[in-house]
Amino acid sequence: MRPVRGRVRGPALRAALAAACAAAVLVPAAPAGATGTPPAAGVEVEIPGPEHGGDAGSGHIRVPAEGARAKSGGALSPAERAADGEVVKMIDNGPTADRLDVVVIGDGYTSAELERFRSDARQKWDEVTAVEPYTTYRNLFNVWTVDAVSRESGVSGDPTPVTVRDTALGSYFWCEEIERLLCVDQPKVDAYVAKAPEADLVIVLANSAKYGGAGYNEPSATLGYEGISTASAGHPKSGQVAIHETGHSLGKLADEYFYAGVPEYEKYTGPEPAETNSSALPADRMATQRAKWYRWLGEPSPDGGVVGAYEGGGYFATGLYRPTDNSLMRVLGKPFNLPGVEAMIDGFHRHAKTVTPLTPTDRTLRLRDTAKAAVPRLAGTDGRQLVVTWYLDGRELKRFEGRTEIAVADLWLFDFRRHRLTVTAQDRTPSVRDPRIARALRSTAEWTVRL
Repeated sequence: MRPVRGRVRGPALRAALAAACAAAVLVPAAPAGATGTPPAAGVEVEIPGPEHGGDAGSGHIRVPAEGARAKSGGALSPAERAADGEVVKMIDNGPTADRLDVVVIGDGYTSAELERFRSDARQKWDEVTAVEPYTTYRNLFNVWTVDAVSRESGVSGDPTPVTVRDTALGSYFWCEEIERLLCVDQPKVDAYVAKAPEADLVIVLANSAKYGGAGYNEPSATLGYEGISTASAGHPKSGQVAIHETGHSLGKLADEYFYAGVPEYEKYTGPEPAETNSSALPADRMATQRAKWYRWLGEPSPDGGVVGAYEGGGYFATGLYRPTDNSLMRVLGKPFNLPGVEAMIDGFHRHAKTVTPLTPTDRTLRLRDTAKAAVPRLAGTDGRQLVVTWYLDGRELKRFEGRTEIAVADLWLFDFRRHRLTVTAQDRTPSVRDPRIARALRSTAEWTVRL
């Protein structure tokens, strides 16, 4: 029977994890609420792949929403309470309403370690924006840090499975008996997220150098963010874990790894998957039907090789195909493949606008006024920028192309009627070939003008 939404659970997950274990390890007692079967309540999270690569051992599992290994300590001191919950805008690229807002919260940092948390947050964001398409589009993001003061330094499960620490967010390794699965108390995380303005994505950095993380990829019904990624602040691959998880939350991408030798995932026989990077069609049928990533077939991809239809993906060894052999949605440390880059750009523009009116749009502009707009710069190495175009009553004003402000006097109005002045910024990236996505890469601001 096909699992719900294709997620790996139960015997298949346990078998895959067993295959990934190279040596005997100390297995702790199950956390509160953990049994041999998924708990009745909880949230679904993704387990990061093994530190040294490979397909086995990744997947999805349900975990308690509340921290299963939280240690309840005393109250914070007055000085700690004063520092707890402070919000800092670490990267400021414009108004919250027009940018994709990322909120970073640290766990296991005492009040004396908050400066190190902020340094860790900046370093991890630098790791994220070193990967395309984040590099090109980094000016579409705001990044906020929220200080969460922990009574003890470090997090539970590090260095040993029986280590328990009193932290603000209840982070712990060995979640559901899986060493690298780094879970949190989601209600506690949400309490800190609520302090920052309108989060779109949330990253929780654990004060640890141990490899691990998790992807909470269900959108928040109350706070509106797309998902939570947890990662170790001190591990060099933790930034890759966070980027992979945003492939799900922002790009709506499927996992491209699979489970060799697991009977439940030997062959896929279901309908065509919804995700843009997963298909039941081999390359020839994909091209004939003009489906999924057919526009990219045969193109060299940044993760190596060419785009085709490689069997194995979406957890199934056969019956499903992925666009390339080893993209970031399969192996940490690789780039997104071409269809993945396109999906991520679509996700960025879903949250961010490329035109912010600086002159208020709620009043009529007169001859003495100037219509001004802010347009973010793209940061890629190809020098490509957004195409800025102005229109008066729907008629293009070619002489103003590329400008971000226009004086009403320069419009040469000859009557006393109200007119409509519009500016658009269009992203004409060659990384998008789907016309539906291309049409969405456009933002507009509009004013009423008259003599």
